[in-house]
Amino acid sequence: MSSTPMTDAAFAPSAPHPLSVRARQARAIAALEIRKSLLGRRALVVYLLALAPVGLMALGAVGAVLESRVTGRPEPLTADVYSAMFQVFILRWCIFFGCAAVFMNLFRGEVIDRSLHHYFLAPVRREVLVAGKYGAGLLGAATLFCWATLISWLLSYVPLAIDGGVAQVVASLRWDHLLSYLLVTALAVMGYGALFLVIGVQFRNPILPALVILAWESIVFLLPPGLKHLSVVHYLEALMPLPMDEGPFAIVSEPASPVVAIAGLTLFSAALVLFAARKVRAMEISYPT
Repeated sequence: MSSTPMTDAAFAPSAPHPLSVRARQARAIAALEIRKSLLGRRALVVYLLALAPVGLMALGAVGAVLESRVTGRPEPLTADVYSAMFQVFILRWCIFFGCAAVFMNLFRGEVIDRSLHHYFLAPVRREVLVAGKYGAGLLGAATLFCWATLISWLLSYVPLAIDGGVAQVVASLRWDHLLSYLLVTALAVMGYGALFLVIGVQFRNPILPALVILAWESIVFLLPPGLKHLSVVHYLEALMPLPMDEGPFAIVSEPASPVVAIAGLTLFSAALVLFAARKVRAMEISYPT
């Protein structure tokens, strides 16, 4: 009987799957970029924007305490008032400009710092680089603004706590509203983040395109129904727990269903990230003098 000799190749470990390698690379890039996004010098603007609604509601809570000492019964903040504040201030200003500060600098900041070539020289596909950077921006910004939304929402119940005590606050808490606000916050970061990622990659001076997007998102209520679908805020408003009165000049249209809103924003964001990856794949290093 003959036996087949065993070679070292028979015991050699199999090569890792390319997808698993790219996933590990994306996670490593994301971990590095999260530290840059949350601890870098450019993160100060994002922290200020995330703290702005918390500070505003904290001032309202202090005002409620002072009012209780004068009148004995502060005026509670209604759910409609907080919903309007969230849509006008948190969503259209704080999250919008926070995403602009985070995602436009994912590649533009590297060019300004003259450090992008380190990534390009590494054995990493540029699509993986885009995925890692976008994932880091999404995780960091969504975490900050979700915490800001949660704390500001809780502070809105301070006047009610002064008037009726903790038991009345617990009985009045609308957790379904809070979940809707957190979902809208996360989806807003996802949609605006992908949009500003493309702007940061496509334009050398992204300020003007960002202002155009801001103007477009601000006048959505004046647009005909067909054009409303070309905005991020139109789909976000469909997920709000309470609608906001947009005034007598608003053009009324049928809101998107929650399923369509979530799926539409997800597909929109994925398409923009793929477009950004294609642009980065053809990008050449040309640092400004």
